[in-house]
Amino acid sequence: MDHAAAVKKYAPNADDKVVAAIVKHLGIALRNRDSSLVSCSDADELKTVRESWCKKKLGLSGDAELDAAIKSVCETMKGDHDKSRVAFYYLVADKLGKLSALA
Repeated sequence: MDHAAAVKKYAPNADDKVVAAIVKHLGIALRNRDSSLVSCSDADELKTVRESWCKKKLGLSGDAELDAAIKSVCETMKGDHDKSRVAFYYLVADKLGKLSALA
């Protein structure tokens, strides 16, 4: 999968260094089709995004704010049946103002 192209579909000016950092962070998870995608209809999946990505990696807190950002990205990507985890994480980080922390 071309992760940069998946991100640039939603963020045409995406920073390649940030995309590479997200790919590196996700590592092995991207080798498996199921774990390389995000399911917005799976509450456990969205909780994992909030806990592992938003809180642990991005260092944020505040469940309501994080959930709102995640829900917003679900809405942005609703046209894609298969939501790239790299693109999803990029958009969440962007919405929360944390892209610079990843570069």
